[in-house]
This record gives sequence, C-alpha cells and structure tokens, in this order.
Amino acid sequence: MLGPALSLIHTGQTPTRSALTRALDVTRATAGAVTAELEALGLITVDSRPAGGGRGRPSHRLAIDPQGPVVVAGQIHADGLSVTLAGLGGLLDPPVHLPLPAATDPVRMLRAVAQAGAELARSTSRRCLAAALALPNPVTEPDGTALAALHFAWPSGTPVADLYDVEVGRADHGPNAVRPLPTAIANDANLAALAEYRHGAGRGARHLLFVTSGHRGVGGALVIDGHLHTGSAGLALEVGHLTVDPQGRPCVCGNRGCLNSETDPDALFAAAGLTPEPGRPLLDQARELCWAAATDERARAAVEHVIDRLGLGLAGVANILNPDRVVLSGLHLDLLEAAPDRLRAVVAERSLWGRSGRVPIVGAELAHGALAGAAELGWGPYLADPQAVPV
Repeated sequence: MLGPALSLIHTGQTPTRSALTRALDVTRATAGAVTAELEALGLITVDSRPAGGGRGRPSHRLAIDPQGPVVVAGQIHADGLSVTLAGLGGLLDPPVHLPLPAATDPVRMLRAVAQAGAELARSTSRRCLAAALALPNPVTEPDGTALAALHFAWPSGTPVADLYDVEVGRADHGPNAVRPLPTAIANDANLAALAEYRHGAGRGARHLLFVTSGHRGVGGALVIDGHLHTGSAGLALEVGHLTVDPQGRPCVCGNRGCLNSETDPDALFAAAGLTPEPGRPLLDQARELCWAAATDERARAAVEHVIDRLGLGLAGVANILNPDRVVLSGLHLDLLEAAPDRLRAVVAERSLWGRSGRVPIVGAELAHGALAGAAELGWGPYLADPQAVPV
C-alpha cells in the first residue's frame, strides 16, 4: 500500500488525502495511516490545514517533502556530461554541465560523471539514496552492458553498469549518502520517455511513443500503461535506425539514410549547407537554425527537408505501434514548433492512423528529460518499497 500511495503522490495524481483515498479505494482511516507513515519516513508532508471549500469534509493537502532525500541523476551525451540532485515529484536541482574528459574511454567517462555527482551529494544536507545514469546508447537488461556505443567508440559489450558501480563506490558522496550507494544505468531516450509519461507531456497516455534528437543521433521509446517496453534484452525501439532515405546520408551504424542520420543536428546543418561553429554545443546551434526558419529562406528549406524525413519515420513507427500520443523532444521539438502543420501533414499522409486523426503529436514539457528519467530510475526501488528508505 505504501508504494502505490507514494507513486500517486510522486506523480501529482493525488494532491489531497481524499484523492488518495479514492485512488487506492481504501477507507479514510487507512489513507490516513499510509500518509502518516510516508510522512514519518521523511518523504511527504501532510498539511493539516484543509484544502477545498466546497461540499463535504475538506481534505488535507499532500506534497513531497522539500527537505526529503535525493538521488544523483547523471547523463553522458555526445559532447558533455550533466549531473543534478533530484527529489521526489520530478523535482530537479539546476543541472551542472561539464565538458567531456580529454580521454573518452568508458572508465574515465564514468569516473568523471560519478565524481561530479559525488561533489553535488557532498554539497547537500539531504540524504542521498542512489546514483543513476542515462547513456546515449543501448543498454542491455539485466546485465547492463553497452552495445553499439557509437559516439565514443567504446567496445561493444562494455559492462557499463558494473564499471559505473565501481566508480560510484570509489567516490566520496559525503556523510549523508547511503553506503554502499545503489546505482542504476539505462538508455537516455527510454528514461526521458518515462519522465515525460510521469511528469510531462505523456501524462494520461496509454501507449506513448517518444522520439528525440539530442546532441547527435535519434532515440525512441515506448511506454505502455506506465511501463517501458524494452524488448527481450532492453534493446527495443531503436527508431533511429529506421531507414527513411535509402540514398541518404551515411549513418554511424553502417547503413545510409537512417532517421538517426537524416533528422539530427548534423543533418539539419548539412541540409542548410552550413558548418556548425566549433566550441559551441551543436544542439544549441541547431535550435537557432530552426528559429531562423521564420525569416531565412535557406534555414526554412533545411527545416522542411528534415521535417519531411522525420514525418516519414514517425508515420512508419505509428503504423506498427498505433500509439495514442507521440511526444517529440530535443531538436525534434524545435522542428515541430518551426512547422507544426507540415510535420503533422506528412505523418497524416503516410500513416493510416494519422489519416484517421488519432495520433496527437505534441512537444515534450521537461527541460532535462534524460536527467529526470535518470532520477526516476534511481528512485524506482524506493517507490516500490518506501520502507527501504533509511531514517
């Protein structure tokens, strides 16, 4: 009962004790006992001032305890590292962004992000319960190896979960951290999809398709009734390697014309005949190019070219999966905002379900989706069993 109750409060579905009573289908006394125990664990607050002024007995407000425990959430992306502390409720501290280390072998990269997270953990007086990491490549389940770590040329089958656990164990997280600190690692698109489902644009969807392009490449994920569909080994929904132009640009996977190579920031610059400035984040520059489409003809033509390829890919996936919502993130969100009618028209033309008007395409709402998803991963065991939280 504690786990379902905490999950409902965590996702904002039950802001009052009466709402929790209805959602759990329990008595008022049982809901009161559950919230009292969660409050004693330091996870939520129960405001005794009644909420609501309508008919019936007013109910107490439920909220995440702002001084409650945190987890370290980290992300490795194609041109940098990001770390933050995250409480329950999808609440992130301002992320710290760092450049990649000079050497990008897996041990040095994982050590760098583990040490950056440990520095944040030492800076807070809140209890630190876990460290979780989002990676820009497929991660197998349950063993946690990285396959096709193409951005950094890591050996296929690198045991990233074990290596990260070792580096987190070696880092000093301060006196308020659990020892040993539990770790977890997963693909960034999967984690961002889970975060959007729980806290963002995916709330209320049953079959959520999530597609994103970050600093390089394209990722995708599917959430079905609240659970990630990761396939038999954690490798499902590699939508980035769906072919949308057989004669298109070479992809790092060895094929040509993948969604990965036709709709990411590099593809947008190639379509515009421009070269990104060195020393500046590629994604930021690609977004600026999208915004310029409103007034610049070359930028507009590039945006339309990439949107047409993206629409082909989304239509193909929608035909297979029949999602009830598509959420776009990263550069794809900017493409949607730059020409929403064009993207939706391409999907409608190419997709049976799009023609019937049943595939809403919306933009992601979370500013740091992969980090928020890493936080969800770190909090996962405690959402399942709040009594595992040390007091």
